Amino acid sequence: MRKVGIGLAVLFSLVVIVVLHYSLPQHDIVRIVGTDVKRMDLGGRTWFWAEADNMTDQSGNRDVRFINAVLPDGSPYVYRNEDTNWSFPPYLKFDSGSMTARAQAAVSTAAEPEWVIVTHYGWRIELLTIFPNVVDIDPADGPDQTIIPWFNIVFLTSIAGLILLIRSFLIRLRERHIDPIQEDIENTFDDVSESSRRKVDGLMARWRRWIDSWKSKPNRRR
Repeated sequence: MRKVGIGLAVLFSLVVIVVLHYSLPQHDIVRIVGTDVKRMDLGGRTWFWAEADNMTDQSGNRDVRFINAVLPDGSPYVYRNEDTNWSFPPYLKFDSGSMTARAQAAVSTAAEPEWVIVTHYGWRIELLTIFPNVVDIDPADGPDQTIIPWFNIVFLTSIAGLILLIRSFLIRLRERHIDPIQEDIENTFDDVSESSRRKVDGLMARWRRWIDSWKSKPNRRR
């Protein structure tokens, strides 16, 4: 059971890490090269897209806004631009139309690049046609600007502190309430076991005396 508990704890930890990595904001410094709208067949990948709206047909097809960009090393990168509304993750994004306008205003060429910081969540998995979702666009000082993820640092530190606080509370709860009850139960079982052992020993002694008495009867007859 101990190994099963450890295995479940490891599995739960991996799930939490994956969900946090997908949901927490990430930052890229890119040069925006354009925007477009594509009709997408979401299929069984709806978890990686915004909730269905009145523009989504019964087969799961809908128009999706995209922002096309280029990383400082020249690699292309594509983001989707969808409202999160009140769904998970709770970014409360309702301005995908305005985000498209901001992206179009930031379009630049390789000759005269204009670098921006794109804040997003999610992953880019080309094999599964999955795109990260843009939640903000801000000007960047340059392609080498250092970005410190303050929100992630504060959030993860708070989560770690909360876990330690809960752990400390559970330890104190166990020491003050659970351990004494468990000790009383064990002592009760020990007392019962000792009493039962004495009774069994008494019965075994009587049984041996009775057997010995029968063994001695033939000798008496002789």
